[in-house]
Amino acid sequence: QVQLVESGGGLVQAGGSLRLSCATSGHIFSNNVMGWYRQAPGKQRELVATMSSDGSTNYADSVKGRFSISRDSTNYTVYLQMNTLKPEDTAVYYCNLNQLEFGGRRGYWGQGTQVTVSS
Repeated sequence: QVQLVESGGGLVQAGGSLRLSCATSGHIFSNNVMGWYRQAPGKQRELVATMSSDGSTNYADSVKGRFSISRDSTNYTVYLQMNTLKPEDTAVYYCNLNQLEFGGRRGYWGQGTQVTVSS
């Protein structure tokens, strides 16, 4: 069973930085996409950034130039470096793994980590 565990959230002042980590366990297939999503109170969960196993990345327009996603393919850990944080970045951040398994594509979620940016 695949499990994702996020860490690194917390409280930071506007303009500050945080680095989120997502550790995985279980059977990780080579064809996968790992990424970060967030959900603010009263809003839908939205994509923040993803990174495919081939190295291609995708960012939400709202975080381009401020956030950077990276991954360690040796242990399937994914990171999100968040710089120049804004109050509107406040949300629960979720790690996601989407991979091609023998039975087809399947997605997994972590439990989430709270990021709060004070003004």
